[in-house]
Amino acid sequence: MNNNFSFNSQEFNFPSPKYIKNNNILINKNYENICTFRKDISNIISRNNNKLLLICGPCSIHNIDESIEYSNLLKKISLEVNDYIYIIMRTYFEKPRTSIGWKGFINDPNLNNTFDMELGINKSIEFLNYLLDIELPSGIELLNPLILKYIGDYVSWISIGARTSESQIHREICSSLNIPIGFKNSTDGSIFSSINSIKSCYNSHVFLNINEDGIISLIKSKGNKNTNIILRGGYSPNYYNENINEYINIINKNNLVNTSIIVDCSHNNSNKDYRNQGKVFNYVLNNILNGNDYIKGLMIESYIKEGNQNLDNNKLKYGLSITDSCIGWNETEDIIYNLYNKYKNYILTK
Repeated sequence: MNNNFSFNSQEFNFPSPKYIKNNNILINKNYENICTFRKDISNIISRNNNKLLLICGPCSIHNIDESIEYSNLLKKISLEVNDYIYIIMRTYFEKPRTSIGWKGFINDPNLNNTFDMELGINKSIEFLNYLLDIELPSGIELLNPLILKYIGDYVSWISIGARTSESQIHREICSSLNIPIGFKNSTDGSIFSSINSIKSCYNSHVFLNINEDGIISLIKSKGNKNTNIILRGGYSPNYYNENINEYINIINKNNLVNTSIIVDCSHNNSNKDYRNQGKVFNYVLNNILNGNDYIKGLMIESYIKEGNQNLDNNKLKYGLSITDSCIGWNETEDIIYNLYNKYKNYILTK
């Protein structure tokens, strides 16, 4: 009997997490950096630190050289604002698709359907290590739970997307992590999937996963209370004051004492028009400046140049997103300085 008779697929051997990580050593300095970043972020999202998070970067990573250039720009400005604004670079190596399409740098780093995932993982880790070298925290979206075994040690913050916030296996894995995590509201705009995910994440679970040697193991998690809600809109935007006040009441009714809100200024909050991100950003900032201390962060999709381009490997323009449109660096710089000056003045005169 064919032992594979239930599956219409091919199988290929793949290196273990230990093998990959042994070729991408996390040096002591970077280990200390990642521990510090996670602690800092956890203190901010639990409202124990008056800094604001700014999660800023391209919709998805597709070119490491471009990403290094962008990260250097972001690091330079972060040094100017880090007494009040804590910047995390958005480093999304996986891309959830509504139907089909390019699934991200880890899945297909060559952008040509060759699916060299070993190369994708190695290059992703190299870039995350570079960010640790320049002391810039990173944030990823966790899509394929197995990928986290390979790149998780190099990551400062994790987002769980709107399509996976209700996934049981994602909730279980998040409960086993020493990494701060944000859960997006569901695609219809409801935050109850986020609330239930956070409740689940707080608690211990028993589930199957792979270990460092790539062997299936029974995992007993200890729970993770370093969590936040991410508002990304739904059938309509959900960043308005009345939405935020409703969500704060829900947070309090559920006794989620460590939970805060991050507003994603893109996606459905911008009506999927990248040019609206600045308007959303300023509206939410005014809410913060009016005393709303549950909002502890903002997220923008930003890159070197504004807009996006279709994926054509022979005609790609430098510095332009190949997935969702982003604001360009000049506007990003203006947004960050505006945020810094207004928020700093608010804290100093509070």
